[in-house]
Amino acid sequence: MTFSDTQEQGASGDIPPRLSHRQITTVMSGLVLGMFLGALDQTVVSSALRTIADDLHGLTAQAWVTTAYLITATLATPLYGKLSDIHGRRPVYLAAIALFTVGSLLCGCATSVYELAAFRAVQGLGGGGLMSLAMTIIADITSPRERGRYQGYFMAVFGGASIVGPLVGGAFADRADLLGIAGWRWIFLINVPLAAAAAVTITRVLRFPHRRVRHRLDYPGALALAVGLVPLLTVAEQGRAWGWDSPLALSMYAIGVAGLAVFLVVERRSGDAALLPPRLFRIRTFRLGVGLHFVVGIGMFGAMTTLPLYLQLVRGMSPIAAGLATLPTVAANLAVTLLTGRMIARTGRFKVHLVAGVGSFTAAMLVFATLRADSPLWHPALGMALMGAGLGASMQTLTTLAQCEVPRTDMGAATASVNFFRSNGGTVGTAAFLSILFTTAAGSIADRLAEARQDPGYRHLLAQPDNAHALTGVLRPDGGVDLEDSAFLRALDPSAALPFLEGYVASMRIVFLTGAVVSLAAFVIAAWRVPDLTLSDE
Repeated sequence: MTFSDTQEQGASGDIPPRLSHRQITTVMSGLVLGMFLGALDQTVVSSALRTIADDLHGLTAQAWVTTAYLITATLATPLYGKLSDIHGRRPVYLAAIALFTVGSLLCGCATSVYELAAFRAVQGLGGGGLMSLAMTIIADITSPRERGRYQGYFMAVFGGASIVGPLVGGAFADRADLLGIAGWRWIFLINVPLAAAAAVTITRVLRFPHRRVRHRLDYPGALALAVGLVPLLTVAEQGRAWGWDSPLALSMYAIGVAGLAVFLVVERRSGDAALLPPRLFRIRTFRLGVGLHFVVGIGMFGAMTTLPLYLQLVRGMSPIAAGLATLPTVAANLAVTLLTGRMIARTGRFKVHLVAGVGSFTAAMLVFATLRADSPLWHPALGMALMGAGLGASMQTLTTLAQCEVPRTDMGAATASVNFFRSNGGTVGTAAFLSILFTTAAGSIADRLAEARQDPGYRHLLAQPDNAHALTGVLRPDGGVDLEDSAFLRALDPSAALPFLEGYVASMRIVFLTGAVVSLAAFVIAAWRVPDLTLSDE
């Protein structure tokens, strides 16, 4: 049977056609590339941001480059779900790729940090649809039992891109010039040919019929959601600099809460047209799926933010070396993701993999919480392998849980909701983990410095010209430390740097213990509340 024959048979029905494995993998060839672009761009800028900010003379404003992308991608995600339910997957997916491409091209031409932030916002408008729509399309053309097998590939791509992103960003940032263009600009420009290839592939292979869902778009809900989320996401990213209880932060909290309250009222009145339909939250498996995605997202993004700091700040690795050091995460994630998908397809059972995955991730947090400044490399590698395995087993099964009882007519909105809650969990986790780290690090380092200074040998070491010069502006007269710039650690004698490294590690242990508590809560919920369903093959 040909692909076109399959299309004709499904054209008159309400359910999209059942495709063969070969046909599904053909469709996936374009979806995987688009999803890789979206996932990669969430992390690729992080290791290059200092270089970019220096080149554009905007060091103090650099955080807006990541905040702008995060805000627009998060807001766009539920819109794409609803738009694709109304207008079909292919045109909306191509529109997402087009927006992402235009944003990438503009980012590569930015002449200031504020321009770059604005262009990253355009890029985020497209990026918000690349991942959620790919997951939705696979849900359209597979049965619930098959779905885990194919979504596993996506989650492997997502996890791999999250780890590889800082490595790629660091590699480009290390090049002052490439083909006559500043190296960091290629972080964005390389997206253009890749996005073009994804668009061509999608145009050729994504041709199954769409049954139009006759809903109007929920513009009031979209506006209320923007008013609710933009202030909260902004304060999550900027609160550490502003002060979490500063007047500006408090005003952001108030506006955000008011906006979300209005959003809830609007959604209840919008009925079938709602951006995040309230009826979906009456489905137990959907509630559990998006809720656990939020909680696990806190730990996942928080760990992925903190672990590179351990490798670079404490172990002194370059961005590229730190990226290579995370290969255990990538390998374990890929292996477990593929294995879990095949086992779900064979048995139809997914709860055991979900619980085991969250448990493995919790164990990884506990391993990280025992790190020391002089830990052998196998110690963090063990934690990374457990983390990769945990994410490989849990992320795809959480998506399956959220989708398994949702009507096909709501699949776009439901899958977008999954990504929406995971993205918001990631924002909360990143902000919370970094806030705990840098709030406690200064005190931890000051305590260890005070203890070390009781040793005459250490005081003599600090007085040496090279060390004294490196610590200029770092040591305050009151005994505190200024940690705005960590470059001094590379110039210090290793023995002189030890109290600083131990102070950082002590704070990181607190961060990872917090992550373990959050992950343990998810483990208990998964084990106790998630029903042990057998997925349908229909």
